[in-house]
Amino acid sequence: MKNLQEKIEHLWNNSADAENLIYVHKVLEKLNRGELRVAEKINGSWITNEYLKKAILLYFKYTKSQLVARSDCNFFDKIPLKTQNWTMSDFIHAGFRAVPGSLVRYSAYIAQSVVLMPCFVNVGAFVDEGTMIDTNALVGSCAQIGKGCHISDGVTVGGVLEPLQATPVIIEDNCFLGAKSVVSEGVIVEEGSVLGAGTILSSSVKIVHRETGEISYGRIPSYSVVVPGAYPSGNVNLSCAVILKQVDKSTRQKTSINKLLREDSSV
Repeated sequence: MKNLQEKIEHLWNNSADAENLIYVHKVLEKLNRGELRVAEKINGSWITNEYLKKAILLYFKYTKSQLVARSDCNFFDKIPLKTQNWTMSDFIHAGFRAVPGSLVRYSAYIAQSVVLMPCFVNVGAFVDEGTMIDTNALVGSCAQIGKGCHISDGVTVGGVLEPLQATPVIIEDNCFLGAKSVVSEGVIVEEGSVLGAGTILSSSVKIVHRETGEISYGRIPSYSVVVPGAYPSGNVNLSCAVILKQVDKSTRQKTSINKLLREDSSV
């Protein structure tokens, strides 16, 4: 992929024409098939491939809006829907279920056994196997969703294309995001974590560990149980996220979400 990266970097720094835009289209094709990811975990750390975001931005810069024809309602956009003109065999090969009302833009990858309720998945996003994206949920541009996650009703997983150095939101494997929760601005929710309904996380939101009093930002540790809270600041209380507790993997697998979220749980 090094050669493809060099081509995109060259296009980014120079004017493009129809002939060399083929490399931009190759990038989007590979993102669409899951062969490339905007962010990937290497040696335990998440690395953002900025050249892939550049390719998406170049596509928008040099592509004109076209009619996106549907039986129920037409659209006018620069990028088509992922499943536009798909046949029965295309869906069977892809292996995910798309309920009417689910919209996925081309270049987003949806893995096998994913269930898409009426939701929206934006460009460059990656949704891994066995995950459910529930009704009215938004998976933003370049967001990374792991295996076996449940993204509940009305959840917003924020997107990122600009600034280029910004990292996408990452939800690791086997996470549960409660209804109407929001994760944005490059926050990482590590494996097995549970966010209670209405939890809001961004790069500037305090994350308070109830048991230790530690304050952190931008990352939820593995197997954390998190709820919305308030943090005193002068004569007002500011919104924060509270880590009620951290559990081990076996407890997370055996215990219901409702029990984990009860503050007085013996877990």
